[in-house]
Amino acid sequence: MTREDEDIRLLLTNAVPPLTPPPDRVVEVARRVRRHRQRLIGSTALAVAVAVGLGVGGAQILTGGNRAPSMAGDSGGQGQWTSCVEAAPEMVTRGFMVPTEEAAALPRLGDDFVPAAAVICGLEPPVGKDVMVTERRSDDVAALTALAAVLRLPDAQTNPDLACRADLQIAPWLALVDAEGRWIRPGIPLASCHNHLPDAVSEALDALPLTTVATRPLAEIESARPDMAGCGQRWVDMAEVATMADHDARPGTLRSPFLAGQTVRLCVYDVPRSDQENGKAAGVLAHGTVLRGDRRAAIEHALGASEPANPCNARASRFAVLRPITGSDPRAYVELDGCRRITAVAAGHRRVIAQGDAALIELIDKP
Repeated sequence: MTREDEDIRLLLTNAVPPLTPPPDRVVEVARRVRRHRQRLIGSTALAVAVAVGLGVGGAQILTGGNRAPSMAGDSGGQGQWTSCVEAAPEMVTRGFMVPTEEAAALPRLGDDFVPAAAVICGLEPPVGKDVMVTERRSDDVAALTALAAVLRLPDAQTNPDLACRADLQIAPWLALVDAEGRWIRPGIPLASCHNHLPDAVSEALDALPLTTVATRPLAEIESARPDMAGCGQRWVDMAEVATMADHDARPGTLRSPFLAGQTVRLCVYDVPRSDQENGKAAGVLAHGTVLRGDRRAAIEHALGASEPANPCNARASRFAVLRPITGSDPRAYVELDGCRRITAVAAGHRRVIAQGDAALIELIDKP
């Protein structure tokens, strides 16, 4: 069994069986304009996430997350609309996937903003080797009127007796543009299960007759941001998983974290607050680079000098993954706060949990 297979086993062991919540009320005006189109919220996002490879093997988390450090549209009025990539470059590395609670935190659509078009940004499954960033647009008056109506609805009341799914549903990255070209990102109301969209919103989004107006290869965008290239958009903190679920993992020391001559990539991830509170270990990419020269040597020395991990139960809000650019083992996980644990694979394919310190974290956690 490979280490990636073992990661899959650990994650599945911790999985919570999903429950299907009852459907919310469907707004009739949205139903009348509904056209049978492929849903942008679910299947495309998941297919693209698999295609792009968001993370390591089975340790790919597609729906975790809360508020990103910065997001276009956190406040109303963003000037003239240009393009998806220019409006929200930080969302490209996230595949334009927005957890429902993050979408709900945006300002709600006011009566003074009249949408003349809706824009949905996303990724398309690869054609050949290229994954495409797409911009889809709709100016259908009836569909936009229906969408605006449901976006102005309040959140549904939570029901403590309702069985809700443990995962977060993904909302589209949606912008509304008025007749003068000004745009906003509207907040989206939540269902009784506050990690899901109301059916009314899903129906209204499905009803939009969307036309693709622009595409751009994802690789072209990433090549312009070399700090992001090569790091998965989402990753799992295996230090957290190993501590909680890998009964073979033991406190220990790391003698030779990387093989001589290997080129090592460093990727740093933020764990959203909601995931910390829910006990998840899914991180969103913050920055990444390829370690070179003195910096690599200093980090490798600090890893090798680490002591066995101290007892600790604090959850990390940031962690780093260090791995060969070939994607193979050995790889190390370093928590940048919380318990500051280091996890790596030792001889015999057993995970060792060591203790990080401030000096190591300072070496790692800089762009």
